[in-house]
Amino acid sequence: MDVSSSNLTRRGLLGGLAGGALLASGALSAPVRAAAAGARDPLPGTADVVVVGGGISGLVTARELARAGRSVVLLDARDRVGGRVLNHTLANGSVIEAGGAFVGPTQDRILALAAELGVPTFKEHVAGDNIFAANGRTMRYQGTVPPDLAIVVDAFVLQLRIDWMAGQVPVDAPWSAPHAAEWDAVTVQEWVRANTFNRDTLTLLQSFLQPTYGSDGEDVSLLFFLWTIACSGNETTPGSFERASSTANGAQDSRFVGGSQLVPLALARQLGAVVQTEAAVRRIAQDDTGVTVTSDRGQVRAGRVVVAAPPPLVTAIDWDPLLPPLRQQLLTRLHLGTLMKVDAVYPSPFWRAAGLSGSGIATSGAVRTCFDNSPADAAVGVLLAFVGGSTWREYGNLPLAQRRTAVLQGFAQLVGPQALDPVEYVEQDWTRERWTKGSPVASAGTGTTTAYGAQIRVPFGRVHWAGTETATYWAGFMDGAVRAGERAAAEVLAQR
Repeated sequence: MDVSSSNLTRRGLLGGLAGGALLASGALSAPVRAAAAGARDPLPGTADVVVVGGGISGLVTARELARAGRSVVLLDARDRVGGRVLNHTLANGSVIEAGGAFVGPTQDRILALAAELGVPTFKEHVAGDNIFAANGRTMRYQGTVPPDLAIVVDAFVLQLRIDWMAGQVPVDAPWSAPHAAEWDAVTVQEWVRANTFNRDTLTLLQSFLQPTYGSDGEDVSLLFFLWTIACSGNETTPGSFERASSTANGAQDSRFVGGSQLVPLALARQLGAVVQTEAAVRRIAQDDTGVTVTSDRGQVRAGRVVVAAPPPLVTAIDWDPLLPPLRQQLLTRLHLGTLMKVDAVYPSPFWRAAGLSGSGIATSGAVRTCFDNSPADAAVGVLLAFVGGSTWREYGNLPLAQRRTAVLQGFAQLVGPQALDPVEYVEQDWTRERWTKGSPVASAGTGTTTAYGAQIRVPFGRVHWAGTETATYWAGFMDGAVRAGERAAAEVLAQR
């Protein structure tokens, strides 16, 4: 195996360094596989509904339908459930998240679901100072925006404008915003450069864009970005850049004790034999009387289908009849960026004793954003970096040893030289995940939302759509996945 591309892949492999020695740990843990116990049972020949995709959205869809008395089969290509949500067990037995992890205020649906399933949350560590590293110097700060006089005025005014503009974007129909055509015609990069004095302001904004989309400002439409901000609320609370980007009281406010994958694992246990893994869907053919879904483990005939999979996987399915042209165009234009999650593990969260939060932003290097990713009991200290967009392009294909060195240097710049000597090093490169093929959420470039966005939730005959990309609040997050699953199930149940 090429160790430079080793990661937590479909087979659960991990490429990492501990004590200077290269490690590769093999099979998925027993709890992860427990939910896939029925993977080799014969598929039922018929069902009321087939759900394609075993992430949170597909599992919620299946549970809602099963509770309503429908017979359901859920098919997933992986040998596990969770989709873009994945736990990893460290050498000491602590658990961290290799995929989606954070929850926060206004994310009501995922929080309610987790509480029902008995999965508690804990607050992300924020006590202490953050670090901002730019132009060879570092400064300590608290809050969201670093107090760099060269950019602070730009950043303050920009945030006010973003919130004002996002307030004009309907979360369920961004293409209908009063200035939709104008805002969809420019990239975030073009707009920021035209509305700021200091070019470093855009560099600072990349610390939000790269972890969120796995893309830079040049790749994302301004309208799509504003819609993301608008989505960071709920039915009673408007979204804001502060909520979308902050830790305390924001999108990164809390995590799940034991890791976020406990939520889909609990759902799968409730569903039992409904969940069928290692069953990649290759073809979906519908006619006047039903739908035939062909997978690697056989065919299922159903009345309806709900597809809850990332856009590249949807377009890879053989459709009969073909997907409507407008939907096909939408899916091909919703691009998954490039994103890697990297964790360095230490005997303790040493930065806390130095009065640091473990959070930081850098304008260069392999680590542009840093979080304290330690488990709830702080049995070990863990630093997390998102390596996305152009930063991934610079570092993602380096040999593992070189990338590890660059990442650890980035951590050291933000929390001190002790970061250079971890006891364990973990990477999850989602671009190398066969059944994801990119960052945890799709984003849209210029022209896509106004021309094709209205197709996002439109059923295709007997086929309905779930997945976090189809949500109207917290799209791209676990909360959006839950909301999308609930909506898709309600659509199916409304059909005769």
